[in-house]
Amino acid sequence: MKDGLIKSEDGLVRCWWHGDDPMYRDYHDHEWGRPCNDDIKLYEKVCLEGFQAGLSWLTILRKRENFRKAFAGFDFEKVARFTDKDIERLVLDAGIIRHRGKIEATINNAQKTCDTIDELGSLGTYFWGFAPAPKSRPKKVNYKTLIAMPDTEESKALSKDLKKRGFKFVGPTTMYAHMQAMGMVNDHLEGCCMRETVEKERKAFKRPV
Repeated sequence: MKDGLIKSEDGLVRCWWHGDDPMYRDYHDHEWGRPCNDDIKLYEKVCLEGFQAGLSWLTILRKRENFRKAFAGFDFEKVARFTDKDIERLVLDAGIIRHRGKIEATINNAQKTCDTIDELGSLGTYFWGFAPAPKSRPKKVNYKTLIAMPDTEESKALSKDLKKRGFKFVGPTTMYAHMQAMGMVNDHLEGCCMRETVEKERKAFKRPV
């Protein structure tokens, strides 16, 4: 690794964190940092980031299809209606992370998502309202800058507001990871083969209002 970059088997230079694992590399190339305005995907990512706490993202990624099956494709309107019986079913589901608190939080967050959409029209409108202004971002995103930035003022504000709305497992660091993944910031490192591609998508993206 040099400056947070690695050269992959295909000869391309990428951010270091996927470790050239094929599944993780595909996620790096095709999902991470791409601007997203899909309410189900935004809700799913909040939930999976919560499940990740204390674990690696690759662990969650490998179980993602199991999570989707267990939580009705992360259709928050359906998950909001889950009952105690569903909680007991999920606690016994070896395909996911069987953490009762995180399972209960996923159901709670579905209910709070519905409330937020009733108020603002979409989850996209809500989340993108916390996207940082370009002038608040580092001029260059390199390894040193990135590892010194586990959270930001914007992710702290988002976390605080989510907690006020009753969401759970939404700390500032977790929410910054969410912002990175959903394209509210572009944290592909300078020199990564995907940085310019992602930046072009972000410039073309129309923020929901």
